[in-house]
Amino acid sequence: MVNTLSHLGIGLLIALALGLKGKKRNVVAFMSILPDLDFIPYAVFALIGSSVSHETRNQLFYFFGHREIMHSIIFILLVTFLIWVKTKDRLFAAAGFAAIFSHVYLDYATSWKMRPLYPFSTDASIMGAVYFFDPVANLLPLLPIFIVLVGYMKSRGKWKGKFNNFCAFVTENRSKFYTTLLIVLVVWLTVLPVAKLILINHISEAEGVDISYQDTYPSSFGKFLAAYPYNSTHYKIIEVSYWSGIEKSDYIKKVNVTGNVPNASAYIERAEKLYSTVLPQEIDYPVYSVSKNNSSVTVMLSDSRDEYVKYWTYFKTVYRFVFDTQSEKYVAYASVQGEKEKRLEENWFG
Repeated sequence: MVNTLSHLGIGLLIALALGLKGKKRNVVAFMSILPDLDFIPYAVFALIGSSVSHETRNQLFYFFGHREIMHSIIFILLVTFLIWVKTKDRLFAAAGFAAIFSHVYLDYATSWKMRPLYPFSTDASIMGAVYFFDPVANLLPLLPIFIVLVGYMKSRGKWKGKFNNFCAFVTENRSKFYTTLLIVLVVWLTVLPVAKLILINHISEAEGVDISYQDTYPSSFGKFLAAYPYNSTHYKIIEVSYWSGIEKSDYIKKVNVTGNVPNASAYIERAEKLYSTVLPQEIDYPVYSVSKNNSSVTVMLSDSRDEYVKYWTYFKTVYRFVFDTQSEKYVAYASVQGEKEKRLEENWFG
């Protein structure tokens, strides 16, 4: 998840590198932030989501959810096709495609799981090869924005005498300058996923297990957090880096039962089945905490990596199921991405 300004800067860089000017340049820049306008349908989904059936809610989520259909290949192709039909301009259409694709690719490389192949596949996945605050991905795209801003201010009669040498350099080397910036960005964002693959293969050999590529997330620049089932009762959490391989490791118990809870495994199974019907399925390595209070049993469901992610929100989702021991009824709550816990409607679950 690169910041919005950087997304915009990449679109602007693509337009400038291809020599687009005026309205076309601005449209291409806008295309690079278009997918994030899905916050509008997501707001609609939040309003109507509780008033429909569980099956309808899930289908609506694919179309209205954040980083869902508007972050998919089909959306990229549809928008590109519309640009081509409207303008018949191959260069403009190609620039629009590159701008939208850059946004989806960067979110896929940095953010939490997405469904880029929807509607052909509902499987969620992530590359997770680029850190949220990667300096190249976040800072280099700000340079084209700065250049355009300087040009605009000077055209308005402001900033006279400022940045003259820099402006002269850019003007004299315009084509090579923008092309070089774009090549550096593309190479960097291509090398990082390959570097992560090499690291994961190395760690897999060292651990003697198959470490999941997509379940290994960047925790800081050059460092990743990985996990795998160590045995039937524990996960192993490891922190790895490009420079020193495995730096830290720990073992997390899969099930924690507090006090005497008869049939604890049955309540865990029930919570597991309920969660399996929920979208977006953000928990990869589930940990269950079970406790009993009078006539109710509470099952807390979270990801085993939660305690390692104080300053980022990959796994900060916790579900709390409260089951009535005298009946089949239950109440469910969730805290998503570290936000305040809220009660979930019954149609969340199938």
